Amino acid sequence: MSEAPPPPLNLTLTRRDPRTLRVRLDGDLDYLTSGRFLATVLPPLEDEAGLAVLELDCAGLGLCDSAGLAALLMVRRRATAASVGLRLDHRPDRLDHLLELTGTLRHLTGRPAPAQPRTEPGRP
Repeated sequence: MSEAPPPPLNLTLTRRDPRTLRVRLDGDLDYLTSGRFLATVLPPLEDEAGLAVLELDCAGLGLCDSAGLAALLMVRRRATAASVGLRLDHRPDRLDHLLELTGTLRHLTGRPAPAQPRTEPGRP
């Protein structure tokens, strides 16, 4: 019995207005798809002088592994360098959980990480 191929990542680009690019992600952002994601998302950040906001619509996002997280961090870095705002809209709970676990939630979304319970000195 053969294993089913992983679901593809479909990327749909739309313009809300001349200054806003929206990219809808449907499928997994992982080792196999992160290269195509970056090849699609980075050029507008580098080539479009009037771009002000990049919106990533994550409603259809399935799995996001470490390569997918690295790709999101690369997009954040390039967006910041280009003075373009980055929004991760409609994030599934599993993506927020990954961002919380890795300490990247605030960096990628601007939302503060949830408060961690404090422990007494000398206790783990």
